[in-house]
Amino acid sequence: MSLRITREECIYTNSYWQENVWHLCNYFRGNHPALLHECYAVFISNENQTVPLWSQKNSSNHQGLVVWDYHVIFIHYVNTKCDVYDLDTTLAFPCSFDEYRTSALGSDETLQTQFRRSFRVIPADQYLASFASDRTHMIKDGEWLKPPPVYPPIYNTTSRNNLYAFINMTNTSDQEVPGQILNHQNFILRFS
Repeated sequence: MSLRITREECIYTNSYWQENVWHLCNYFRGNHPALLHECYAVFISNENQTVPLWSQKNSSNHQGLVVWDYHVIFIHYVNTKCDVYDLDTTLAFPCSFDEYRTSALGSDETLQTQFRRSFRVIPADQYLASFASDRTHMIKDGEWLKPPPVYPPIYNTTSRNNLYAFINMTNTSDQEVPGQILNHQNFILRFS
């Protein structure tokens, strides 16, 4: 079964990808609970926090290129069908994994080492249970870098802020944050 939700139905705040994806996971938990085991939150980052993505709405060039410190997408994967939900892409919503791989991710082989990406793949139910952010990463010199969401921050029973642990692609401890960390090639193999 394909999960369908329009961009307009999603809770979205620009530059708060991790919360946008948390709300997508929560939407599917509430509306398609039997399918939640097919859903994943995916953090994209690297040691330098310089990850290029193409076909992004916030880009100022014709290819839609943005170099983020990190990005987060939602994946629904069942059997051999895989859809990517990226609220910041100019691609279809959702789009097929193959289209996203080609048009948004491109190849790591052509990138300089400091831009090669890692992917933390987290089952949606684990992400819902473990993620927390007090949004302090968006405050600099006492000012918001981007306006915060209108809803309260997301906390869990053990943390008020573990965002950096999710972004850290060298952190492989399931005790701190869940998820399997994959390089670009293994990520493509996992969902293609």
